[in-house]
Amino acid sequence: MKFDIAVIGAGSGGLSVAAAAAQFGQKVVLFEKGKMGGDCLNYGCVPSKALIAAAKHAQALRDGAPFGIAAGEPGIDFSQVMAHVHRTIAAIEPHDSQERMEGLGITVVRGEASFRDSGTVVANGNVYEARRFVIATGSRAAIPPIPGLESVPYFTNETLFDNKVLPSHLIIIGAGPIGIEMGQAFRRLGSAVTVVEGREPLAKDDPELADVVLAVLRSEGVQILSRSPVRAVRHHINGVAVEIEGAVIEGSHLLLATGRRPNTEGLGLDAAGIAHSAKGITVDGGLKTTNRRVYAIGDVTGGPQFTHAASHQAGLVIRNALFRLRVRHDPKSIPWVTFSDPELAQAGLTEAAARRIHGDAIKVLRSPFARNDRALTEAATNGLVKVIASPRGGILGVGIAGANAGELIQPWLVAMASGLTLKSMIGVVLPYPTRGEANHRAAINFFSSLATNPWVRRVINMLGRFG
Repeated sequence: MKFDIAVIGAGSGGLSVAAAAAQFGQKVVLFEKGKMGGDCLNYGCVPSKALIAAAKHAQALRDGAPFGIAAGEPGIDFSQVMAHVHRTIAAIEPHDSQERMEGLGITVVRGEASFRDSGTVVANGNVYEARRFVIATGSRAAIPPIPGLESVPYFTNETLFDNKVLPSHLIIIGAGPIGIEMGQAFRRLGSAVTVVEGREPLAKDDPELADVVLAVLRSEGVQILSRSPVRAVRHHINGVAVEIEGAVIEGSHLLLATGRRPNTEGLGLDAAGIAHSAKGITVDGGLKTTNRRVYAIGDVTGGPQFTHAASHQAGLVIRNALFRLRVRHDPKSIPWVTFSDPELAQAGLTEAAARRIHGDAIKVLRSPFARNDRALTEAATNGLVKVIASPRGGILGVGIAGANAGELIQPWLVAMASGLTLKSMIGVVLPYPTRGEANHRAAINFFSSLATNPWVRRVINMLGRFG
């Protein structure tokens, strides 16, 4: 069976490549050995954000006092919370379904695909040839080598959302985005929560912004233990015990949120001449592997592990594979958001990274939400917009901690992708009152020194002599 493009993996990246190629008239085969929609739909972005939304509603009932609304502890039916999670998955599922893909003319093969050589794969005993291949098999939860872990039950993101019983005390190992998001959500839903991190929580983010989020979690009762490597885990009469230096933490349930591992096993990469390592498949700037007929995108490459990154890379592959256009993927251009409350969004360089590259010539601009009128009306003033700029007003990076940070950062992404400067951010009129004015204020701060610049004042005085 011969095809123009063969796609291995029906997650967000693979589905995007397959659908686009089919719409351009290509003959496409799509292989998936698990669930259509991959990790994002079934175990990641969709269920986690649905759970976070339910938890936010619960917290709103506790936080009404500043508005003159009687606050109270919400009644939570955890089984119904999880029913909401699965209804959300079911609502999105048709878009990623086998039926939709087949409706586009794509041949969908439900089974494991493995390269037989550089130009063919085998699945379910059948051989498939293609001019181009795209590997988009994603990643899975990395299981750390903790003594005793093999003898205790634990959740990963792949099993957490099948649980119907609210943990009385959830211990989370790992304080990256998953650990922080789930820690806050389960605390708001009524669990005691302890998050254990061997290094610093949210270590990839700007510490100033991360501290805003962590302070809120701690105020809500989430215990966060930093620089506390786990020595061992063991059974406890009521669940599980986690040993760290100088202490033992006892809980009812355990969640591992210790990173991701690329899904490369069983693909026959060596037979196809595709270089790979424990970090993932090796690709060049155009997302091609060492087999020039094969691309790899998404988590399996070991790069930014986000759904939007995989979708962006899918678009680059289509441009190159179908139109022979030169493309270059820049991982540094990929933004990320931790969907805690407040949210934490980051794009480009953090302050520390900018100082390493550009030295102390950078400009750090801040616009606290405590000075934003819309935030004040909502009594949600935690956080700030933080912009890292070059001496001439170039935008090197932006971080936002606060309500709806993932939405607020989007104008900055447009500006950075278009090569615009801070001047472009102040040349628009924004509606009042909106949180977006905090973006405007941060950009204006770059030019505020002009008001006291003696040369500027001399020019004004000179012009004033003409009437």
